[in-house]
Amino acid sequence: MDQEAEVAGTTLDGTTVAEVMAELAALEDPKAREVNEKHGDDHGVNLGRLRALAKRLKTQQELARQLWATGDTAARLLAILICRPKAFARDELDGMVREARTPKVHDWLVNYVVKKNPHAEELRLAWFADPDPVVASAGWALTTERVAKKPEGLDLTGLLDVIEAEMRDAPDRLQWAMNHCLAQIGIEHAEHRARAIDIGERLEVLKEYPTSPGCTSPFAPVWITEMVRRQPDR
Repeated sequence: MDQEAEVAGTTLDGTTVAEVMAELAALEDPKAREVNEKHGDDHGVNLGRLRALAKRLKTQQELARQLWATGDTAARLLAILICRPKAFARDELDGMVREARTPKVHDWLVNYVVKKNPHAEELRLAWFADPDPVVASAGWALTTERVAKKPEGLDLTGLLDVIEAEMRDAPDRLQWAMNHCLAQIGIEHAEHRARAIDIGERLEVLKEYPTSPGCTSPFAPVWITEMVRRQPDR
């Protein structure tokens, strides 16, 4: 991006941050905001419309960086959708995860960007035991990804030890990420399944979590059992 364009807030294809922010403001829906705020997300843009806008804008890395810099939640979600995940430096992603305080921005950033970035494993190791529980939850999310797709080299017994000792009293977002890891270990690794189910039954984390009809409970013993039932080869 050239200096003049950067000063003007205009990307090389002519799209300005101000234009995009105005479009996001026009998409604001009070009812959507009310629903989102119940989940800790401070934006009122329907995600289907947000994705349609991203599809029209296509990939624009510099615009994505500028939208992220606004600090606006809807703008940051859009930035995640139009960025190039592999283009971010390690320290840049570290800073972004620490800035991503709303659940949806954090979740999309980890799943849509960090997991596709070449620094993902390095960041997983750095974040896993971070004193900030939200940052640590990102480390656990990346660990869960490895449990499912590339478990070689992971100490699954050690992970279960940590979950058993710390999950019950962990802050909500970290607890959720640890619980997901527990369930994934039980689903993917038959040799650890009985212990994973036992840990879940004893800790009772998310046992009473409200679950819509047709959806699987996040309570690990139920989650593990149902997923294994659906895939008998496990």
